[in-house]
Amino acid sequence: MDPEVRPLLGHRISSHHSSGFWRHLLLNPRSSPGTDSPNPLVRWPAYLWNVTKVTLLSSWINILLIFVPFGIIAGMLKWSAAWVFTLNFLAIIPLAAVLSFATEEIAHRLGETLGGLVNATFGNAVELIVSVVALRAGEIEVVQASMLGSILSNLLLVMGMCFLLGGVYNMRDAQGNGTEQSFSQGTAQTTCSLMALSSASLILPAALYGVLEQSEDHKQASILVLSRGTAIILLFLYCLYLYFALRTHKKLFEPEAQSEGGSGEEEHEPVLGPWSAALVLVVVTLIISVCADYMVDSIDAIVASGKISKTFIGLILIPIVGNAAEHVTACVVAVKNKMDLAMGVAIGSSIQIALLVTPALVMLGWAIGQPMTLHFGAFETVAFALSVFVVIYTVQDGKSNYLEGAMLLGLYVIIALAFWASPADALSGKPSIPGFRS
Repeated sequence: MDPEVRPLLGHRISSHHSSGFWRHLLLNPRSSPGTDSPNPLVRWPAYLWNVTKVTLLSSWINILLIFVPFGIIAGMLKWSAAWVFTLNFLAIIPLAAVLSFATEEIAHRLGETLGGLVNATFGNAVELIVSVVALRAGEIEVVQASMLGSILSNLLLVMGMCFLLGGVYNMRDAQGNGTEQSFSQGTAQTTCSLMALSSASLILPAALYGVLEQSEDHKQASILVLSRGTAIILLFLYCLYLYFALRTHKKLFEPEAQSEGGSGEEEHEPVLGPWSAALVLVVVTLIISVCADYMVDSIDAIVASGKISKTFIGLILIPIVGNAAEHVTACVVAVKNKMDLAMGVAIGSSIQIALLVTPALVMLGWAIGQPMTLHFGAFETVAFALSVFVVIYTVQDGKSNYLEGAMLLGLYVIIALAFWASPADALSGKPSIPGFRS
């Protein structure tokens, strides 16, 4: 056959190599033809296409991006609440994966310290975006439930899956004896202490509310003062924890078994440049905000049907959306016996939510006039405290096995079942503050 000419790229490609050209153009996850062209009219469109393609091919879960336009259209055309919620729920899952990918691309170029800080900042971006949208709409119960649910899903669901899958795949040593996986004991001890602190910060407002013998308005005013003061202290402690872990006591958090092929997670080289990754972050954040807005607006109508409670939506469904990509990553590295990395995703993310995101939302509520507090429902507080208690006893020895993973998963399912079994809004016994919608 006669050779084909590609005048745009300035060279001749035979039919024999045509399939290779299209494969490179459409399916190569690292580069695209034309990105090194001296002609800016070729280079910039090729570069834009390369960024888009690399982002879309970053994860198999991105196939769910097809739900993004449908979710936005459903919200704009005001379809039924169930359709709006479901489509935008499914749309946010791959958007969270793209956000995680762009964050990793930036973090790899910034070095260990700054990279860790970027991951800490953007690791829970989806929950933060959804919560900010819900807080502005006055859905304080949804915000509180999503924060608590995110912590529980990381502590019980993610860590339980990591322990279970990692324990099953690495059950025996070379001699056939049963063995346990290990992770940094310094990480376990420090993070357990911080989770106990965060548990206390939720128990105290609930306890104070129960013992105060005042009018409802005075009770709420006292709880607001306590919550806002506690939020400031927790934010300070989180900054101190970052300085402790990333600067003064870095060795405490280093993997104990890094010599066993532990450098595998460093093999990945960034594909996107820092500006490209930042652009992806901005665009995806804006799209998530739109989808989250429509999803939150549909919650009241769904709850009014009596089929599901706000607490279950916030505690179980929203955290699954925001953490889907991280859940898969943590389980994969646990199977590869890189438990320090898996623990960093699971417990590290929980600490960020408890000591950074939740206090920041309390302060944001203060700034915009929404009475966001740390006074969660009595049942939610008990469930959280018991979960932290179980996790502390499970991880404090720096070892894990599949039985411990099954225990954590079992507790998560029990908690989810309890909230599913409760009638819609039956647990929201907290009266609202006059003048605010809660």
